[in-house]
Amino acid sequence: MNIEQALRDAMSVEGAVGVSLVDYDSGMTLGTQGGNTLLDLEVAGAGNTEVVRAKMRTIAALQLDDQIEDILITLQRQYHLIRPLAAHGTQMFLYLVLDRSRANLALARHHLRAVERNLVV
Repeated sequence: MNIEQALRDAMSVEGAVGVSLVDYDSGMTLGTQGGNTLLDLEVAGAGNTEVVRAKMRTIAALQLDDQIEDILITLQRQYHLIRPLAAHGTQMFLYLVLDRSRANLALARHHLRAVERNLVV
């Protein structure tokens, strides 16, 4: 599936507020779905590139032979789920924001993994 279809599919997760595909090399957002006046996906995507870069540097510094599956940031009212697309050989990540009161985190992670598998970049 293409980027637009993948983002629409990610938004079908119960509790989804917004989703984006971000290039963490440049910090540029390549596509978005959802969001609102309180959630600027462009700003959030750019900010989260620093999170991904920092974790990548830490893994390299520790000489771990491993990859990030996902990064979870838990807020009082939201879950922010970051899923690097390492399997695609790209420097991109999916960024999904969930309303914590309506979302099932395990199902959201499973669904985002399926979106990643079907995404053609």
